[in-house]
Amino acid sequence: MTSTKLMMSNGWIQAAEEMKIRDENLLDAVAKTATRELREDESTRRQCLRAFRDWVKAHQDIENCLTDDSFLLRFLRAKKFSIPMAQQTLLKYLNLRKKFKHIFYDLDCQDTKVNELMDKGYIFASPYRDNFGRRVILTIASKLDPNRFTSTDMARAHIITYETLLDEEENQILGFTYFGDGAKVGVGHVSMWSVTEFATLMKWGEQSCPIRHKALHIINLQSTFKYVIEFAANRVSEKLRDRFKLHSSVNEMLQFLPAEVLPKEYGGIMPMAEMIALWKKELASKRERLLSFDAMNLLSDRCIMRRRNRSTDIETLQGSFRKLEVD
Repeated sequence: MTSTKLMMSNGWIQAAEEMKIRDENLLDAVAKTATRELREDESTRRQCLRAFRDWVKAHQDIENCLTDDSFLLRFLRAKKFSIPMAQQTLLKYLNLRKKFKHIFYDLDCQDTKVNELMDKGYIFASPYRDNFGRRVILTIASKLDPNRFTSTDMARAHIITYETLLDEEENQILGFTYFGDGAKVGVGHVSMWSVTEFATLMKWGEQSCPIRHKALHIINLQSTFKYVIEFAANRVSEKLRDRFKLHSSVNEMLQFLPAEVLPKEYGGIMPMAEMIALWKKELASKRERLLSFDAMNLLSDRCIMRRRNRSTDIETLQGSFRKLEVD
């Protein structure tokens, strides 16, 4: 399948034809991926939704949880319709939101700092899909001034992006591709975070957020900071770690991504400002939905199954980021 556009603007006749092709290609990709990778079919989906919804409503520690199909399916799909695993992921998700309330609550795209980061183009989703039909999330580090923004501002911009996109079922199935430009990353960007919070969010985030991270492409990362990527990779699963790819140039990366998913400034066809404007419309369309998440609550984490952490304790990692001061 060739890369396809989410939104069209070149005349209604051409747009209608292109949208028809896009819809047919995307629906075909979604159906095949759901069957092949997630073991999803109509019967499985219906039965699992019923059982999962009944469990949520009966669980004495879960309060005001959303139970619509789209919300519950994000957890079922992330765990290939294993109901016990989906249940645990939902509990961990609610617990993550509670433990990091300053990041996960009041997910308002109109928040002053978040809105500014979106306007600057720090993080946004391309209106084009890649060759696998996935939305592509772009992060451009140089657009974030570490002297003006905090780690909370940064994290909230990311979470609002992921939650907005996850509300679309095709994205739950196909997953996401990521593009990151590490140019101009400095000590200030790294020192925004405490090692403990960064490591915890990386590890808990993968276990708790029902996102299918399919490919991560990074360019322009100085060798001095490559250990930061290694540090992050060591906090996540081997499967996700293997999906990290560092590239020496945009041209090298284009072996894996079609050029049109990128802004014109990186060799694509649509200027970044237009991509950002389209993205902000998407954010606005999901704003009330995301704000409604604040009603959900986990009264106790007693039902969460925990694995013994075999990796080095976080407390022993405090010196890891200090390498920047001597490199």
